[in-house]
Amino acid sequence: MPSLSIITICFNAADCIERTLRSVSKQTDLSFEYLIIDGASKDCTLDMVRQICPFARIYSEPDNGIYDAMNKGLVKATGDYVWFMNAGDEIYDKDTVAKLHRIIASSPDVIYGDTMIKDDDGKELGLRRLRPPKVLSWKSFSNGMLVCHQSFIARRSLTAKYDLRYRFSADFDWCIKVLKKSRHIVNSNLILSGYLKEGATTNNHKASLKERFGIMCRYYGLFVTLFKHFLFLFIRKR
Repeated sequence: MPSLSIITICFNAADCIERTLRSVSKQTDLSFEYLIIDGASKDCTLDMVRQICPFARIYSEPDNGIYDAMNKGLVKATGDYVWFMNAGDEIYDKDTVAKLHRIIASSPDVIYGDTMIKDDDGKELGLRRLRPPKVLSWKSFSNGMLVCHQSFIARRSLTAKYDLRYRFSADFDWCIKVLKKSRHIVNSNLILSGYLKEGATTNNHKASLKERFGIMCRYYGLFVTLFKHFLFLFIRKR
């Protein structure tokens, strides 16, 4: 059976990581590798990890930001598949990993699904506005990041390092790269993750959009990117 690595990136995350850890620890199927890539936290983050997820492998040292830490996670992971579930995010349901293992048995390149947005109190605010398509390819992301990174599971052998030129949108670029290499892409038809509504990308929205525009131009061309943005603005105004 192919193996799964779940990776959590964190730094001084005591205020939000508990929900992540509990969503991992309560899985009915615990046959996965769980990695904590910590940026040398000074608060009680690691104490919480040891208490709630004593089976986690912890790596704690200074890093150069979230994507540098995610690259470290890719290096440390040993599973056939990697799934990033960062501090504040949640595996949506206690049976999610068990359901994923049934899909992984068919040896897909990518598994994807839906995402539930949650507030700081864990209240569900509804599914993410950009919904995953029934059929996904690398060209799908010309319409934006239709699949949230927390609901995107990739075969590790198809992954590359996150491009550290991007401060807020390296995950967008990374997913496209993975999808371009993929032939067997499976829609899980599941809500895979719960996503905390305020994150680094949300808090730096304009800078993130600028980076994404450049990434889209690189993969899809300037004309297609401008046209897609025109359609997006037109639809929003209707």
